[in-house]
Amino acid sequence: MSLDDGYDLDEAYQIDGPEDAKRMYGAWAESYDNSFGAAWGYIAPREIAAILKDEIGADAEILDIGAGTGLVAESLRGHTVDALDITPEMLEVARGKGLYRALMLGDLTKVLEIPGGSYDAVISCGTFTHGHVGPECFPELLRITRPGAVFACGTIAPVLDGAGFGSALARMVALGQITPVAFRDIAIYEGADHPHKDDRGLVMVFRRV
Repeated sequence: MSLDDGYDLDEAYQIDGPEDAKRMYGAWAESYDNSFGAAWGYIAPREIAAILKDEIGADAEILDIGAGTGLVAESLRGHTVDALDITPEMLEVARGKGLYRALMLGDLTKVLEIPGGSYDAVISCGTFTHGHVGPECFPELLRITRPGAVFACGTIAPVLDGAGFGSALARMVALGQITPVAFRDIAIYEGADHPHKDDRGLVMVFRRV
């Protein structure tokens, strides 16, 4: 299945680093919401947003990392949310929805041009997956958040096990940087009929100390 025909999840799982992500998501930006979000019954953004909303106050300033076209922010209406993504084309689609206070181009594997202590919460859906971004970004995310900031970041079990998230999170807990992590099980898709329709996600929920 080509990008013109629709989203090939297995092809996306073969992404190898930031430049590959920019190429693929750039080509896919205009059709993403319809060919994947709607056609695949993709509800993970809604589910992760619901988890975060239970943890934050109404005035929280939220950073949506790997924001893409803004599917997470669609479920955070009424909150102050900024978008960070590596793909300009995806951010342009998000811009048209008017959901974000600010849209920022940035690479999570590098230093971010964001002042320290800027956010009360970080949310992520679809960023911590095969071939995308691993736990190496956590120190920088801790830097740009305030004490007590909530993290609600989705992943899937093979990535949690295979990309080193478990040991990275355990070390941050041991060093007193974050609270112990609570994991929430979520459905990723709903009302769909495709090979991944029964896949489940895990949401890592913790606070910066």
